[in-house]
Amino acid sequence: MLLYNLRIAVKSLRRNPVLTAVIIGGIALGICASTTFTTVRHMFARDPLPGKSDKLFYIRMDNWDPHTPYPTSSDNPGEAIPPQISYRDAMALMRSTQPVHQTATFAAMMTVYPDPRVARPSSESVRLCFTDFFTMFDVPFAYGGPWDRRADAKGEQVVVISDNINQKLFGGANSVGKRIRIDDREFTVVGVLKPWRPFIRMYDLNGNFVGEPERIFMPFSLTPAMEIRTSGNSDGWKSIGGTTFKDFLASDVDWVQFWVELRSPADAEQYHRFVDGYVLEEKKHGRFERPLQNRVTSLHDLLRAFGVIRPQVTAMAAISILFLAICALNLTGLLLGKFLARAPEVSVRRALGATRIDVFLQHITECELVGLAGGAIGMLLSIGAMRLIGKFITSTSVISLDLEMILAALFLSLGAGFVAGLYPAWRICSVQPAVQLKI
Repeated sequence: MLLYNLRIAVKSLRRNPVLTAVIIGGIALGICASTTFTTVRHMFARDPLPGKSDKLFYIRMDNWDPHTPYPTSSDNPGEAIPPQISYRDAMALMRSTQPVHQTATFAAMMTVYPDPRVARPSSESVRLCFTDFFTMFDVPFAYGGPWDRRADAKGEQVVVISDNINQKLFGGANSVGKRIRIDDREFTVVGVLKPWRPFIRMYDLNGNFVGEPERIFMPFSLTPAMEIRTSGNSDGWKSIGGTTFKDFLASDVDWVQFWVELRSPADAEQYHRFVDGYVLEEKKHGRFERPLQNRVTSLHDLLRAFGVIRPQVTAMAAISILFLAICALNLTGLLLGKFLARAPEVSVRRALGATRIDVFLQHITECELVGLAGGAIGMLLSIGAMRLIGKFITSTSVISLDLEMILAALFLSLGAGFVAGLYPAWRICSVQPAVQLKI
């Protein structure tokens, strides 16, 4: 019966190709808008590390001015606490043995001096971190791997480079063991990443969290020796108390992100008590003068705390769904006129034994076929629209349809076809055959 209805629907659509194109185009326009904006929201809202986002925890401590709370901003909405911690506190937390993995990390800009025959010197983004960083955030390797803990402890001059840097300097070959000059030092490549472009830079939600990952990774312990300063945000409410880099590291300026991986909620509570105990001990030395306000926030909750899912994105997704509904309702009149024009044909079918439900299903099948055709075209249009939006948001085309969103677009297409054709299909199956056949 379904195949029969599909065959009749195809013949009906072929009778008036202009009207069919208008109806399909209306559905396609609505599907394009709804799929584009719901996919953008989906990209921001989805779990960046499935299975691990409830085990990775971000640490924050309130070392701000005792007389004035930390000012909230678009990067730190609704939480009057610094979004990062100081270097001295990060080093103190690194001494804990409770976490499964842990890392202090920050971003910097450094100059790479390649072989003059290969490329010119360039300023590249660098991520300072501990070796656990790569395991915690599932960073994929093409060649080699992370440096070992000994390199962290001794500040060895080793680096992990991105696929982009490897292509630029070594033509994409296995460059493990090769040397790179960065600033005034020579570094040995121990690992090369696969092409890695997470939509959300989950390990650093400060500033541009949809930016590209850094192109070079090096041990955090090189920070004091090379006097590496952050290229990201830094916050401080009082003077550093000196002019040297050592004074800067010993200050209460917040510029380091700190992550730990814990096995269970019980471990998270225990680690929170450890952080509270550390702050209470520091209070005895005149630090952390504000009321105790520490945060041990899971990655899943941190996305919400940092406002990764913008209200504007949610609003645009909702408006796009309403736009699709309006498109479908506007097509109701066209379908009604088209269906009522074949009232004599339907009456003959009714007189030959077709039931109302048979007529209804035939016309609903035609509407759903229109919805699927419009949905397919709409998804193709949305791919182009998402590439354009991706250029504005992230400078790279990383917004794409996944299986979940393809199924959602299919559901919306069928829903739009049903909404557009429900009333016309009901009207045509309600026509009395005797009125059309009495002549």
